[in-house]
Amino acid sequence: MNDRELSCNAGGQFMDRGRMNQNGVVQPLLTDLYQITMAYAYWKSDKTDDQAVFDLFFRNNPFHGEFTIFAGLEECLKFLDSFHYSQSDIEYLKQTLPEGIEIEFFEYLGNLTAREVTLFAIDEGTVAFPRVPIIKIEGPLIIVQLLETTLLTLVNYASLMATNAARYRMVAGKHVKLLEFGLRRAQGPDGGLSASKYSYTGGFDGTSNVLAGKLFNIPVKGTHAHAYITSFSSIGELKTRLLKHKKTGVMEDLLEHAVRHRGMLSHVLDVSTEESSEGELAAMVSYAIAFPDGFMALVDTYDVKSRETEQQLTQDLPSGNQNDSKSKDSSSPSKPQSTVNGQKKITYGKSQKSGSNGHKSHNHNGHQNGIAAQNIVGGGGGGIGGSRSPVKDTLNETNLSTTTATATKRTSATATTTLTRTTSNGTAYLPKYVEKSFRSGLLNFSAVALALNDLGYHALGIRIDSGDLAYLSCLARETFEKVAERFKVPWFNKLTIVASNDINEDTILSLNEQGHKIDCFGIGTHLVTCQRQPALGCVYKLVEINGQPRIKLSQDVEKVTMPGNKNAYRLYSADGHALIDLLQKVSEPPPAVGQKVLCRHPFQESKRAYVIPSHVESLYKVYWKSGKICQQLPTLEQVREKVQISLKTLRNDHKRTLNPTPYKVSVSDNLYNFIHDLWLQNAPIGELS
Repeated sequence: MNDRELSCNAGGQFMDRGRMNQNGVVQPLLTDLYQITMAYAYWKSDKTDDQAVFDLFFRNNPFHGEFTIFAGLEECLKFLDSFHYSQSDIEYLKQTLPEGIEIEFFEYLGNLTAREVTLFAIDEGTVAFPRVPIIKIEGPLIIVQLLETTLLTLVNYASLMATNAARYRMVAGKHVKLLEFGLRRAQGPDGGLSASKYSYTGGFDGTSNVLAGKLFNIPVKGTHAHAYITSFSSIGELKTRLLKHKKTGVMEDLLEHAVRHRGMLSHVLDVSTEESSEGELAAMVSYAIAFPDGFMALVDTYDVKSRETEQQLTQDLPSGNQNDSKSKDSSSPSKPQSTVNGQKKITYGKSQKSGSNGHKSHNHNGHQNGIAAQNIVGGGGGGIGGSRSPVKDTLNETNLSTTTATATKRTSATATTTLTRTTSNGTAYLPKYVEKSFRSGLLNFSAVALALNDLGYHALGIRIDSGDLAYLSCLARETFEKVAERFKVPWFNKLTIVASNDINEDTILSLNEQGHKIDCFGIGTHLVTCQRQPALGCVYKLVEINGQPRIKLSQDVEKVTMPGNKNAYRLYSADGHALIDLLQKVSEPPPAVGQKVLCRHPFQESKRAYVIPSHVESLYKVYWKSGKICQQLPTLEQVREKVQISLKTLRNDHKRTLNPTPYKVSVSDNLYNFIHDLWLQNAPIGELS
């Protein structure tokens, strides 16, 4: 066994090579079979001394945007550093490849390293654009061919993930925290680790992935699941009630403090203690005792509907619909009907059962706990702030008629209809019977938070995982402000509100329009799976061999390659924004500041423009040569900072979500003529008969 195998077996998938963690899965056999069969054919054809240049690039920006964040370079350099076929690799290939392959070829493979390879790249974290190579590889043909698949798999997802995360950061704004919660939804453990790493690169503030935190030094964050709340059904289940005062060290009964505060809060918040779940209170007290300095609670497990609420619902209904409200089941079909202005209307979106996790609720004090707020306010996945349905009537689960004189608000992003009332400051709220929902979690959390305050601790905040996120966040913030004023605890105003529940880019844009009060988003599925576009589509193309240019022709002009060994430059305007990327032959002198440069579209003759740059940036650096890394590699924090700095060089119209302006990529006049001359030389000439 070699060092790689020993390290991998002893330390698991990731190996500590001193300078940086090396993923043991990333090795020469992480490739397509045809790379190795081509290598044999090259070897058999005596092409071992041929020198080649390959470009690694992408053809289109992802997510209907006009920029891409380049990521994955460090992993590529680790791969080159460790590139070597072990003895067990050679034995496997002898058994796997077709019969008749000469034994000398396997000896050749066993001696291969990346020492003769030279790798040029743009800096990791830099904004990149279609057709501009982000990596350029030079070296012996067989070796650089064998690198293709592995380099592509290391760059494709990393760049896609970093770009997706950067887009979330832009729509959320710089003052809102973003946490990656996607490990359970990711494409396997490697996908989960990469998602955590590159979401942090793109601008996220932390991850729930503990291993990613250890490997990449990413802040790890988390709360608890609905299961923790539903694991308690009564106060009697609390086995530990005592907590040491932070300053005096005296043990005090936290539950006793919480129950006392809950009684006072019920008047302040206008909600009876009988409307809240004792099991939920017990769970929160238990969690607060475990983490008194880090108490962050999930508050939407139980949304209790009281008798007063039922009466209010009945009073607000027009005559003839009261029986419907009583007989309506708490869960709804996926396409319920509601009556609007006397007309039947089909509405879309799934309603979720209490707690969003399918747990059954418990009965306390003669009331039914677990009637979900979304059954009154709107489906957890499809209400305001939900992401499952484009159209949603937030009262469809109760099948209410809305023929009474009520205010109606139509949001631009989710087209959600909701009954509202307006406060003095213009904030839209739902009617009083809707405010009665969601109160169990808020009441119990506030009581426990005040109890912790009695003992010298400050709670952190709450997480909302279902329902109308915009409305519920506003309701929670209003509640915290009331508590802060009534109990003279100013820090209560600063409690963090975290929102999760299938959030995507459009959800955040919609929530922004609605004036949400969310401080932090926990984002999983849509982020780590890149659901809007699952692959970037990077390609790896031969552009030169033995000093002779090579071009790939296609009837699809987009797939025609730009031949030859090239350099890339970014030209900037006087205001500091990037104007255009320019590709040139390596033999051409670089563009000069203040000098007029003719920039041409690579394939459309009439598209050309003169540019006088105020600043010229050479994009390529030599990162690997003669078996060594040639640049000091940045830390993950520095790459993360590089992303934001690079994005600032783009105009806002290039970065906007809707109809962004395409960024221009051009070639020099010399390269343009070179490409088209070579195109004509290689294109077949047809014959008419």
